[in-house]
Amino acid sequence: MDEHRSTDSREPARRGIFARFRRNREGATVIEFALLAVPFSLLVFAILESCISFAAQEVMANATDIVARQLRTGQIPADEADQKVKQMICNQLELIVTKNCPGLQVDLRKVETFKEATMLGFRIDGSKITLTKGTGNDEFKMDPGKASDKNMMRVFYKWPVMTDFVAKSISGMDDGTALLFSSTVWQNEPFN
Repeated sequence: MDEHRSTDSREPARRGIFARFRRNREGATVIEFALLAVPFSLLVFAILESCISFAAQEVMANATDIVARQLRTGQIPADEADQKVKQMICNQLELIVTKNCPGLQVDLRKVETFKEATMLGFRIDGSKITLTKGTGNDEFKMDPGKASDKNMMRVFYKWPVMTDFVAKSISGMDDGTALLFSSTVWQNEPFN
């Protein structure tokens, strides 16, 4: 009979431990934080990644405008554009990108009319940028016009997405990068 009592006395004690565990709310905050930590971290990293890439986009747009202004006024001669334009844009971008700007591509070309400039486009083929002209493909050029000519410059940069779990939603290219793009169209001044 003593053995029977000892077994019965243990069972209510066990029930008491589980009942106390269910009623105890002291660790609820820790459990709630553990459940919310992952989505909160994802949100914070997504915001940071978006802000950094937006800042890079704005720096690139400003660099494009600065170089276009120098081309428009004849400060960069047409015969030197091939060596200077990409390097000048890269110099502006090196504040926030890797040295020598890997992934930077520049297309500078003379257009006959502003309407022709609207016909120039691009598409992403996997991780490659393909320029389009009308219905066909086109190649990257570095061909600025002379005085009073119309020009279009397009600047592309493959921005590396730093956080892996955000890369799928932010990157638009197969290699996990996001494409930053800037474009400007102008008519050259009547410089000599």
